[in-house]
Amino acid sequence: MSLKSKTAVVTGSTSGIGLAYARAMAAQGANVMINGFGAADAVEAERAKIEADFGVRCAYSPADMTKPDEIAAMVALAEQTFGSVDVLINNAGIQHVDPVENFPLEKWDQIIAINLSSAFHAIRAALPGMKARKWGRIISTASAHSLVASPFKSAYVTAKHGLVGLTKTVALEAAAFGVTANCISPGYVWTPLVENQIPDTMKARGLSRDEVINNVLLAAQPTKQFVTVDQVAAIAVFLCSDAASQITGANLSVDGGWTAA
Repeated sequence: MSLKSKTAVVTGSTSGIGLAYARAMAAQGANVMINGFGAADAVEAERAKIEADFGVRCAYSPADMTKPDEIAAMVALAEQTFGSVDVLINNAGIQHVDPVENFPLEKWDQIIAINLSSAFHAIRAALPGMKARKWGRIISTASAHSLVASPFKSAYVTAKHGLVGLTKTVALEAAAFGVTANCISPGYVWTPLVENQIPDTMKARGLSRDEVINNVLLAAQPTKQFVTVDQVAAIAVFLCSDAASQITGANLSVDGGWTAA
């Protein structure tokens, strides 16, 4: 499979799963626009590395995913820079944990904006070009929490459930235009963010590293193994292939069996 001459826009892609998506798209020959927050020198280093490693062009947009006008401008910039937006990966996301009655209103609004509404705004901006070209791939990172709930994560669970509904709707609207829309729903993914939580949890709970990993972080995943960012990105690559052209409106679980029960 090749994505040569195509362009992928990946939100929330300066680290973690998003960066793995961006690099996987570039490895298939796509030009890439990355997006997200981070130190300017670190972001530039990742952007330049994508170009050097894969011989493609890579641009960066600092668009704030809570601001619809900046999201639309990011898509427009990608179209102006590369000529099209063929693959859109909605990956930006944040989390906050609190009981419903204590959940800060600003955190609710921020999570819904970044985890759900930003995908709508990006799709709204990218879809007309995809329809006109009769080809497009829209992929959104949902979560095991798009299928099941956990306590104290009301905004996140709501946003991820909503993202699946949005994806199904877009899939139906775009089905006759060669455009697919799907979700990938990982369980716990091994990222620096997760790894950095382990020492604090060990201290707070008086547990060993292995106990934190198996009895806290991976309690819900029967395989007792983390999903890797490369595994998630590989599914996105498959969804961009001709073999996946009839997969649309789907929510693909990559959660070690979490949601099988």
